[in-house]
Amino acid sequence: VQLQASGGGLVQAGGSLTLSCADSGRGFGTYGMGWFRQAPGQERTFVAAISPGGRRTSYASAVRGRFTLSRGSVQNTLYLQMNNLNVQDTAIYTCAATEFAGAPTRSMDYPYWGQGTLVTVSS
Repeated sequence: VQLQASGGGLVQAGGSLTLSCADSGRGFGTYGMGWFRQAPGQERTFVAAISPGGRRTSYASAVRGRFTLSRGSVQNTLYLQMNNLNVQDTAIYTCAATEFAGAPTRSMDYPYWGQGTLVTVSS
């Protein structure tokens, strides 16, 4: 598993961004995938996760209804569509993969991590 995140940037509050996480390894469809974020001076927290087949998703309460996680139908890519962003969403976002079933929400359940991508939301 080799994960590469992209799509971060600067956006005004109320705006949207789509993050991507590409897996250059094999077996993308067999891994559960998740996004976590870490704001300055804070611990890493769960954002969203999706099961290997894409049927199950989990979202943190802070993003539910605004963020949508999906798997690319052809390419080994995970997408996090983020709408109605606010300044509290400012963080480094990191994607991760797991062999656990379902859509785990604990970072300790993810052994594979990509590098982060910075999202900055201005007021």
